[in-house]
Amino acid sequence: MAIYREKDIFERRNAAMEAKKALLERFKSRPAADDPRVLARQEERRKILEARAKREAEKQRLRQEKLAREAAERAAREAEEARRRAEAEAKAAEEARIRAAEEAERIARELAEEAARKAKRDARYAARKARVGRAPPGFSAR
Repeated sequence: MAIYREKDIFERRNAAMEAKKALLERFKSRPAADDPRVLARQEERRKILEARAKREAEKQRLRQEKLAREAAERAAREAEEARRRAEAEAKAAEEARIRAAEEAERIARELAEEAARKAKRDARYAARKARVGRAPPGFSAR
């Protein structure tokens, strides 16, 4: 096991000075702004940014086209649903009209049958009333 030895203030100060010197050297060794390598790198970055902007514009255009296509499809779907709903409502209204006509016809038929039954019953009643004064057949009144 290694023994940990704490650095004294002089060692820490020297290490900080060395780090500052290294940082200053790295800064000084940087090429100037008019250096051809720097200019080439800037041009490359500009091209990359332009390509990125073109890709973003293309993505945006595709996104807008997709949204427009989806909106058109949704509108067509809604129009088709509205047309089907209108057809179904028209069909239901026609069926209701036919049912109402059939019901009215059935009621009229039942009323006519009932009137015919009543007329028959009234005819029987009238015939019976007409016979009241006479004796039933086979019965002689004395």
